[in-house]
Amino acid sequence: MAAHVQHILDEGLAALAATNDPVELENSKARYIGKEGAITALLRQLATLPPEEKKTFGATVNQAKQAFEAALAARREELAAEKLARQLAAEALDVTLPGRGRAAGGLHPVTLVQQRIEALFRSIGFEVADGPEIETDFHNFEALNIPKDHPARAMQDTFYVEGGEVLRTHTSPIQVRYMLNNQPPIKIVAPGRVYRVDSDATHSPMFHQMEGLWVDEGVSFADLKSVIVDFLRNFFEDDTLQVRFRPSFFPFTEPSAEIDVMGKRGWLEVGGCGMVHPNVLRNVNIDPEKYTGFAFGIGLDRFAMLYYGVNDLRLFFENDLSFLGQFKQA
Repeated sequence: MAAHVQHILDEGLAALAATNDPVELENSKARYIGKEGAITALLRQLATLPPEEKKTFGATVNQAKQAFEAALAARREELAAEKLARQLAAEALDVTLPGRGRAAGGLHPVTLVQQRIEALFRSIGFEVADGPEIETDFHNFEALNIPKDHPARAMQDTFYVEGGEVLRTHTSPIQVRYMLNNQPPIKIVAPGRVYRVDSDATHSPMFHQMEGLWVDEGVSFADLKSVIVDFLRNFFEDDTLQVRFRPSFFPFTEPSAEIDVMGKRGWLEVGGCGMVHPNVLRNVNIDPEKYTGFAFGIGLDRFAMLYYGVNDLRLFFENDLSFLGQFKQA
């Protein structure tokens, strides 16, 4: 009986050793220790044996079953290890190869345009000024000769925050703060983010502006036109660029004008300008009888659209790296 048990065990162990397929391994398990397996059948024979033989035969069969189960578990681990080794070999990396390096990032196209404009104005003696994005009513409206009932103060245009302050609707408050702390001559440009309740293909609730200011004795509208025309022709790299000034109205300048340039499809508005209103100069403690000045404002996002030929403003702010990567400088 013991020899018969050993023979079945040897066959089972040989079957396990010869199996390289996990599925076939489980089939071998079923053939030997499954419900209808050969070793399981030996255990069922116990019922037919005399009592004096049951104990010895039962122990022999249980030892055979345990040996088979141990061999089965070992073979499972071997096959799993072999599979992992094959996978690691297929996915192996040669760490001695030179690295690919990290891809260099790039500045945002609006930032590139801002830097270009700043450089152009610095070249003719302007400084770059800055100020807070959360402003008081005085700096954003009152000092700029914008009365209490002006439409620009409406809730549908302006983001109001706690305490009556606002997210600045233009960068003109930077000019106000600079004039309150500096006496003429003043020549500054003031770039920055501004906020208005507006959003479509050519407008964003957050956008970028740059305003310019020149205050001194004898500053005239002729100076304004000269500076603006020179800037636009240098920015667009076109010495024959046609520029025109259309009469307009802004509370903080008088006279005021819209600035247009001739594009491929006709005249295109690119900004606003005018002579600083005497009330604005008085509000910042500058004598309008002695000093005059001009101011202008342009949209940096719009200039970026024109400079790079982009038709939808929203593309600049959707964080699409495949789009933004086109503007990366070498």
